[in-house]
Amino acid sequence: MAAALMLPAGLATPWAFAGAQASAPATRQIGTVKAISGNTLTLAADGGAQVSVMVAEGARIVQLAPGSTDLKSAQPIALSDIAVGDRILVTGKAEDDGSLAAVRVILMKSTDIAQKNEGEKADWQRRGSGGLVSAVNGSTLTISAGTKKIEVDTTPATKFRRYGADSVKFEDAMPGTLGQIQPGDQLRVRGNKSEDGSSIQAEEIVSGSFKNLAGTIASINASGGTLTLKDLTTKKTMTVSVTSNSDLRKLPPEMAARFAARARGGAAGARPAAGGGSSSSGEASGATPGREAGAGGPGHSAGGDLSQLLSRLPMGSLADLKVGDAVMIVASEPTPGSDKVTAVTMLSGVEPILAATPSGAQAMTLSPWNMGGGGAASEGSGGPQ
Repeated sequence: MAAALMLPAGLATPWAFAGAQASAPATRQIGTVKAISGNTLTLAADGGAQVSVMVAEGARIVQLAPGSTDLKSAQPIALSDIAVGDRILVTGKAEDDGSLAAVRVILMKSTDIAQKNEGEKADWQRRGSGGLVSAVNGSTLTISAGTKKIEVDTTPATKFRRYGADSVKFEDAMPGTLGQIQPGDQLRVRGNKSEDGSSIQAEEIVSGSFKNLAGTIASINASGGTLTLKDLTTKKTMTVSVTSNSDLRKLPPEMAARFAARARGGAAGARPAAGGGSSSSGEASGATPGREAGAGGPGHSAGGDLSQLLSRLPMGSLADLKVGDAVMIVASEPTPGSDKVTAVTMLSGVEPILAATPSGAQAMTLSPWNMGGGGAASEGSGGPQ
């Protein structure tokens, strides 16, 4: 889940430092070191501000391993051990000029964070599954990945994260609960799978409620950043806003033809991948566990495979689209039931796929994030994107 679905970049989330915050003074800042001059650090705070941090003699400076929340494990270090790009949590006194006089600095090295992220990304690909939630029964969730049903068993130790309406970046996901998950939600889960892949013991879950649309563009308002289309499934005309956070990609014609053949149930070739190669991480995108992600055959969903490819496809923009183009869209729905949504992910070049499934079949479902090598992945984390 990206490929940041691991912890966000070090100190990016306040819940990751519950233990550290308990004894912290009222004024604190979390962010990335942008410059160092003597005993003054320039901090790009996560809230968007740039803060000058003065580290006086006697200030406590310690280093924590990424993911740790226990200051007892922190190691004392010197100010000279801090480098540009490192993540820090600073506590101290706010000065009249807006600067911060630090009494404590907690460091996570950027190199340590990157290493942890890579490890977690690999684990999400190895032990991750995903799909649409089809049922919620107590502590057990059922998700549909293509034609495969997977039972997701949760425990009190399972970590839940929940995406908001406007972002599928893992670092933007907030702590969630089992009770927030509803049928129709999209879900990524990491944990140990049963031998036949029909169930998984959930260690971590990230979920969100998104709307899947597919259809032909009816109009484009470039200045307003919107387009309209008639959704093939609901037959409802939707207005889709395209923002700077929308991820627009284009599927090459040869890939679209292969996915269309698979959607019709007539192909059994290897899964297409960027550069004409193949990938071995099919299950990371919700492909049927125990089968090669590219295996064709009746009922096999192309949606999971398309999701896996997204981060490697060419980037696009609203200016690249024209009336009559076929698109598949994952959108946020600020108001349930509204005909106005905001695009999270939009894939064009899908005319052959829509022609193969003219009623908007499940095979066209596009996940808003992927577990590939980049993505609502990059951004410094290592889980779903």
